[in-house]
Amino acid sequence: MSDYIVRATAADSQIRAFAINSKELVEEARRDHETRPVITAALGRLLSGAAMMGTMMKGEKDLLTIQIQCGGPAKGLTVTADSHGHVKGFPMESQVELPLNAQGKLDVGGALGLGVMSVIKDMGLKEPFCGTVPLQTGEIGDDFSYYFMASEQTPSVVSVGVLVDETNEILSSGGFIIQLLPEATEEDISYIE
Repeated sequence: MSDYIVRATAADSQIRAFAINSKELVEEARRDHETRPVITAALGRLLSGAAMMGTMMKGEKDLLTIQIQCGGPAKGLTVTADSHGHVKGFPMESQVELPLNAQGKLDVGGALGLGVMSVIKDMGLKEPFCGTVPLQTGEIGDDFSYYFMASEQTPSVVSVGVLVDETNEILSSGGFIIQLLPEATEEDISYIE
């Protein structure tokens, strides 16, 4: 695969960043699950975010599971990732079709609707850590940002996206996460903004 994840730090390690190119991963998921474009975008965004989050874990055997349970026609998505960035996932419903949203884009938020996102980290301890947050927009990136702030108290900017053409071919897929760690200064924050 030509997909890759880049990790970086800045400002004396008080800012960390992750970026992913996930086109082949998302194409493989699209083929395996025979998803329609809006579910391809939703699953691809979740896979990209989970792969980056997986690389944040320290232990060789640490596992991450992200579940979205929702009231929209998608019904939910589940992905798992390890600390090496290996990731897999599946949608509850693969054949959802919706009109484009007001911005002329795939309506991932409409496909998910109201619901919750649970992040379960199994780090080999007695019990896994589980953080659950309500979906903010259903657009996945905003929901990851909210999770990091509400559950891990780490201010983060998360952007994940999948570009699908009218024939359901993946043209591009990827994303980034930028996080401010506890000792980040106001100067660091201004620079990132």
